Amino acid sequence: MKIAFITPGHGLQFYCQNCFRDSGLIQSLATLGHEVIKVPMYISSGVETGADVASTPVFYGAVNIYLKEKLPFYRSAPLWMERLFDSPAMLRLAAKKSGSTRPTGLEEMTLSMLRGEKGRQASDLDRLIRHLKENIAPDVVHLSNALLLGLAHRIKKDVGAGVVCSLQDENEWVDLMGVDYQKVVWDLMAEKAVDVDSFVSASQYYAGIAQGKLRLIENRIKVIPGGVDLEGYEKSDLPFDPPVIGFLCRMSEYFGLDVLVEAFLKLKRDNRFRDLKLHLTGGYSGDDKKFLNGLMRKITGNGFINDVSVFEDFQKSSRIAFLKSLTLLSVPVPAGEAFGAYQVESLAAGVPVVQPNVGCYPEFIAKTQGGLIYEPNTGEKLASAMASLLSDPAYLRRLGEQGRRVVLEDYSMGRMTQNMVGIYDDVVRA
Repeated sequence: MKIAFITPGHGLQFYCQNCFRDSGLIQSLATLGHEVIKVPMYISSGVETGADVASTPVFYGAVNIYLKEKLPFYRSAPLWMERLFDSPAMLRLAAKKSGSTRPTGLEEMTLSMLRGEKGRQASDLDRLIRHLKENIAPDVVHLSNALLLGLAHRIKKDVGAGVVCSLQDENEWVDLMGVDYQKVVWDLMAEKAVDVDSFVSASQYYAGIAQGKLRLIENRIKVIPGGVDLEGYEKSDLPFDPPVIGFLCRMSEYFGLDVLVEAFLKLKRDNRFRDLKLHLTGGYSGDDKKFLNGLMRKITGNGFINDVSVFEDFQKSSRIAFLKSLTLLSVPVPAGEAFGAYQVESLAAGVPVVQPNVGCYPEFIAKTQGGLIYEPNTGEKLASAMASLLSDPAYLRRLGEQGRRVVLEDYSMGRMTQNMVGIYDDVVRA
């Protein structure tokens, strides 16, 4: 089967679950013998795949679509100028300079992208469709997320391929917009959803969210647990002398790092855990710097800065080493998430997780039996849940073993890929 996989590029300044998922799935499909062509958008992909995966030039170059949105006169810029801003050197520079993950100021661009051929990037869409039709001729086109739904109509109409779309945390972008924009964006996404043959969600929780937001009937969303390439993950010894709690995600307020730091400070004041260490990794965006500096000042003011270690490198080999150093992991995202690849990675190393009772976390913990759920999502409640495990090493180790066994069986990239191929087959037959 020939599969064109359209995925946003990423500068890899921080831990991006969707980027790792897309690259892992693309490589796994190629390993199974499918012809997969990666089609990066916006900027060059920061996560490389193997030599057996073909890749196209970048479409919808980040610099060009931004200028077209902000500068009306640029929409009639000569082709040579667009090619200049789409050059690999310019896109690499854009990736390095990208520091914001907020939708503020990009609401109109989001809407324009969703409008597809009626948006301000119509010429970019023409180039993409021409390349798909003339150079690839795929059986299936897989869209990385629902914010790309503006492409689906032309893909169906002009390329003639089936369209599959992954669903994962689009609300992290849309729901941070102003209230008026939120409704307009969700309504437009729902309108464009009719051009997709099958949607895929990583959890039952997010399938329910998407079903309501996109006004989909239930059988249009298939739930496939998110997969991780688990090769190389080794069991942690789960150290207790001293114990180490960890955080693996973008180090930001949005992902609850302040809640974890509050729990860490509370545990440090308990004589039972005075030797406790805190390990952090996952990178951060330019928007996060002020928040992080404030947290570090708070830790320093409490006299515990020497007990905190920040690991800058979060590529796979470094994540494996990081997880082996931990006793527990928590990423206490206040609003929850659709999946949480860090949970799978943690349990792959036999490290139990402690997560709030929101999002997909209860669903994941119930299936894996690899950790604890707590509520409400406060530093005090998180500290209490962690203390209960740190005080009972035998129980903690049992959770780690149970979770690791389930993750290795049900959350591998191989299992996810097999399930995805089944969906592609159904779409092609239909």
